[in-house]
Amino acid sequence: MQLKPGTSWADAYDRCCAAAPEAFHDDRVLNHWGGFWQRDGRPAPVFSPLDGTAITGPPRLDRAGAARAVAGAADEHRQWRHVPLAERRARVSAAVESMAAHRDLLALLLVWEIGKPWKTACADVDRCLDGVRWYLGEIDRMVAGRAPLSGPVSNIASWNYPMSVLMHAVLVQALAGNAVIAKTPTGGGLSCLTLATALAVKEGLPVTLVSGGGAELSPVLVRGRSVGCVSFVGGRDAGAQVAASLADLGRRHVLEQEGLNCWGVWDYSGWDLLTGQIRASFDYGKQRCTAYPRFVVQRELFHEFLAAYLAAVGSLRFGHPLAVRDPDDPLPELDFGPLISASKAKELADQVDEAVDKGGVPIHRAALDSGHFLPGQDISAYFAPTALLDPPRSSPLFHAEPFGPVDTIVLVDTEAELLAAMNASNGALVATLSCDDEATAERLAPGIRAFKVGHNRPRSRGDRDELFGGLGASWRGAFVGGELLVRAVTAGPEGERLVGNFPHYTLLP
Repeated sequence: MQLKPGTSWADAYDRCCAAAPEAFHDDRVLNHWGGFWQRDGRPAPVFSPLDGTAITGPPRLDRAGAARAVAGAADEHRQWRHVPLAERRARVSAAVESMAAHRDLLALLLVWEIGKPWKTACADVDRCLDGVRWYLGEIDRMVAGRAPLSGPVSNIASWNYPMSVLMHAVLVQALAGNAVIAKTPTGGGLSCLTLATALAVKEGLPVTLVSGGGAELSPVLVRGRSVGCVSFVGGRDAGAQVAASLADLGRRHVLEQEGLNCWGVWDYSGWDLLTGQIRASFDYGKQRCTAYPRFVVQRELFHEFLAAYLAAVGSLRFGHPLAVRDPDDPLPELDFGPLISASKAKELADQVDEAVDKGGVPIHRAALDSGHFLPGQDISAYFAPTALLDPPRSSPLFHAEPFGPVDTIVLVDTEAELLAAMNASNGALVATLSCDDEATAERLAPGIRAFKVGHNRPRSRGDRDELFGGLGASWRGAFVGGELLVRAVTAGPEGERLVGNFPHYTLLP
């Protein structure tokens, strides 16, 4: 095994320096605010989850530095909000096509920085660009009778989808007439986002990109007086802190938070279909907000479910996304690579061990050395597929999203037990019910506390014309998707209510 020629971190970083020398220096990357690339902040060491290679770390600002950046974004916003729509569309379109020209480099950066397999990384970039192209064609009707907000939109997002979630939102928010602030996710994605921002800035888009710890920067990025809207994607603990900070401000906000998405199996017989769906559910090691880490299964069907499940997980391929046997070989087709960090892999291993010690039954634990690795490489960030039957209720694996390739299975005997087990985390983004009878599925679906419930198929985050949100503790503020994404970052008629989960009213689709 060897690293595919031309895919090393040094190769990727050299290409960044050539594409955007204003943003990338030999020793560090820069923040961007006030219309300029700024050599500020304290660079922090970072190691790739792929194999421990030292990669470029974020230039972390302190709170005062972030305040200067937000002030710069507010100045840009006062000008950008008056730019005609036709010009905004032309500049966003030019930025999208520039990113398309650098698509493979953006994807390679995602492989190194957050461990995505090549195919998954390419899909992240493509989904961002294709999604924004759709908005470019639809924006006229979406902003008719509406105006940009009074201040810039501030974005704080998790590390797992830097392009298709964070940069996609940034470009649509700018298209709608807002200057935009984005915080580099703490977990990774710095160079990918910096390159994408540099390409956008070259086309005249008002994008501010800063790095720093959430606790340090959140008071400025969330509560800063000039901020017009806050968009957050991340865990419940951090999301709850953001929600508390916004409680007395009456500020626009979109807070997408984790939930334990469940897949129920009741009066079902399509096992071949389910096998394929289970394997697909391990995409990117289940490090995504719409992953399905919990299966709730009718007890009398467990033997058939288990056969389907083991067939799926037994065929999974994981390992180093850039390792090849021969230099001319294509990059490997993997279901997932590493977790985001060695510390996350250890945390998950500890949770599994504790759950087993307290009575959980391990029905599948793949060997880590069965992965696709380079000789002697650091594999501390990797975790092999694992499944536990009946995890103890005291375990985090029972009630929280593991964000890794670990499934839990709960057996039930009645429909009431099925619904109770699928609602263990007080709300989720998506759920699925595998059930032969459509009428039964339609009857049970309203009792599942998830925003989207699929029948015999998984549901995804969605974008473009599809509404997206959550129920319970998985979502706060405006719902987004299609026209509602634009409404969330524009002002409409006086007294307009946004569709979403707000403290004083709730409007559901």
